[in-house]
Formats: sequence, structure tokens, C-alpha cells
Amino acid sequence: MEKYLDMKSKINLSELQKVAGIIKNDGIVLFPTETVYGIGANGLSKKAVEKVYKAKGRSIKNPINLLVSDIKMIESVAKDITELEYKLMDVFFPGPFTIILKKKDIVPNIVTAGGDTVGVRMPSGEIALKLVQESGVPIAAPSANLSGSLSGTNLNDIIGDFENKVDCIIDGGDSKIGLESTIVKVVDGVPHILRPGAITDVQIKDVAGDVVLDYLNKNEFLPSSDMAHYNIKNRCVLVKADKGQVDKVNAILEQYNNAVVICCNENACKYNSKVILNMGAKDNLEAVSRNIFRLLREADRSNPDVIVIEGIEEKRPRQGYYG
Repeated sequence: MEKYLDMKSKINLSELQKVAGIIKNDGIVLFPTETVYGIGANGLSKKAVEKVYKAKGRSIKNPINLLVSDIKMIESVAKDITELEYKLMDVFFPGPFTIILKKKDIVPNIVTAGGDTVGVRMPSGEIALKLVQESGVPIAAPSANLSGSLSGTNLNDIIGDFENKVDCIIDGGDSKIGLESTIVKVVDGVPHILRPGAITDVQIKDVAGDVVLDYLNKNEFLPSSDMAHYNIKNRCVLVKADKGQVDKVNAILEQYNNAVVICCNENACKYNSKVILNMGAKDNLEAVSRNIFRLLREADRSNPDVIVIEGIEEKRPRQGYYG
């Protein structure tokens, strides 16, 4: 029976130190980050990382990113870090930003699927950051979902998938951001976005002067960049945000008897559907991002003919979450 810790309202440092002991002894832990929940193990231990792959049902061809606590830890696992890479880390760490760097030999090949690069992220979520600090090692921590299914932003959505598969579960309540981290790799002095996430291309361009949207190119050696975190079982339609959006959604709904709509506050009363899930105000992207994974899971569980999602126009201030 795994250890369960409730830290939704307060972090218990002495208990967290015990969890760090589990990490150091090659155990695996399910814990919250500011993006989504993660399932983590000692990123320098091949034995421990193997347990993570097994618990998730994850292909060993899919690399795992490392959570780190400071620049010193980054420099212990990565080499030949460029001035621009340091600059990006300085601006976006801690936070929902992962950067791909050249790895040192200390990082086991199982973490990188045999590749010569490793993804690193410094979380801003207090539980995750303290857990890395107390463990004293980078934590290999993919999202806490069975491979190929939606990421989890609260424990209720994922605990059933990992009962009796981990050594400890930390309940930190709902994820603050609720979207995966943005994954970036600097190529020839230009940041390439390999997976979109909470940090936008506009924010990265403000720092680097240029950016390439590269996440539509499939690559087995890019960690968690295949968009499987957004997979759902039922048919799903995203309707672009424009003046005719409401009419387009209703036109789709007329074709189905059992439909679910995921929409913003402002339009919730405008749709002809028995099931309407509210993702928040359309100008509150932080609320929308916190809710979207949870609502997708809820919609998927009802087994509808179709899930229709309103697209949201990005109007976030240029400084974003952490500016």
C-alpha cells in the first residue's frame, strides 16, 4: 500500500523529506507540479527510471525530462550550455518551461532514449521544487498519466491509474496552470518550440528575438512532444474563435444526439446541448488552462458522440505568467 500525503492546504516539510528519501532509494512518487501532476524517480538511477516507464506503460523510445532545483544541478547534467540557453533559463525558470540541452554522461541513457540531449525544467510549484531540493538529485518526472491518455491536473483524475504502482502519493490539489510545459530546443542560435505549452512563442520571441514553431514535426527523440497528453477516446472538434463561432458550434450540434460542449462563460447559454462544461471566462487564459484537462476527462467519461470545444483567442499580456 502506497503512502498518501495530503498537502492541499499546507506543505509538511518533515514528511516531504521522507518522500525525498524514497526518491533517493530508487522509489517512485506521484506528486503535483504547477503544470500537471508528475510521476517521478531519481533521474540518475537507471533502476528507478525503469520503474517510471513500467508504471506509465511508456515506450522506452520516449525520453523523460528532468526536474531540477537550481543552475548548479542543471550544470551537473548538461554541458556546452550557450549564452542564449542561459538567458532563456534565467527568464523562464522556475516555471512551465523545458529546455533541451546537451547531456553529460552522468545522465543514464534510459532517460534520453539513447540520445545525446536531455530536457530540464525547474518547477515553480512549491511541492515539486522542494522535493527536488530535498532529494538532492534531478527527478525524472513525466506527466502522471498512463501513456497515451490525458495528463492529470488533480489527483482524483489519475489516482486509480497508479494505485499500487508507486511508493508515495502527494495530493496538492488542483494544478495552478494545468497545461504542460513548453519544450524548447535552441538550434543554430534560434529557439525551436518542440511542444506548445504555458509559455508562448510571443514570450520566447521577446527574449530571443526569433522563434521557430517546430512542434508539428514528429521526432521520437523529443521528450513528450507527440501531443499524446491531449488524446481522448471520443470524436472531438475544435471550433476556431471568430465572429461566427457560436453558429458553427450549433451547426455541429444539430448533427448529433449526444454531444458535449466545452465553452467559455460568455457562451454557455447559447448552445443546444444537454451537457455544457464551462472552462471559464474567455479573457482568463489562466483559468481556461487550469480547467481544460479536467473537462476533457469529464467529457470523455460520458462517452458522447462528439465533444465540441470553443477555441479561445489569445489576448494574454506579453509578459505572460512570470513576467
